[in-house]
Amino acid sequence: MKPEELRERAKQFAHRCVKLALALPNASLGNHIRGQLIRCSTSAASNYRAACVAQSKAHFVSKLSIVTEEADESAFWLEFIIEEGLLDEPRVAPLLNEAEELTRIFISGRKTAKDRSSEFQADAGPSPNNQ
Repeated sequence: MKPEELRERAKQFAHRCVKLALALPNASLGNHIRGQLIRCSTSAASNYRAACVAQSKAHFVSKLSIVTEEADESAFWLEFIIEEGLLDEPRVAPLLNEAEELTRIFISGRKTAKDRSSEFQADAGPSPNNQ
């Protein structure tokens, strides 16, 4: 998947999470989860966008780590919504599946970027600090 496609997919995921969050019951638990789900899903999308314009591999990997954590946290809150019976499972399950899939994609991307960073460092030879 191209970075532009993944950026759009992450943004659409955030939009869908916001819509779902707004459908949560207007009670203490619903309000708490609403804020958490909106925060982490939009953070995943915005931080992926930031990762796409990172100034270095290290910054890219760092941003992708945040994206991974936020996507996984989104999955947590979606699971919690189902377990607490706040919304019907058929309504939440597709979004939970998307959160889990995005998390796997971001984990894989982070691993690939880290591996490539290691390759570049090995090709560059010993650093002046290690001599």
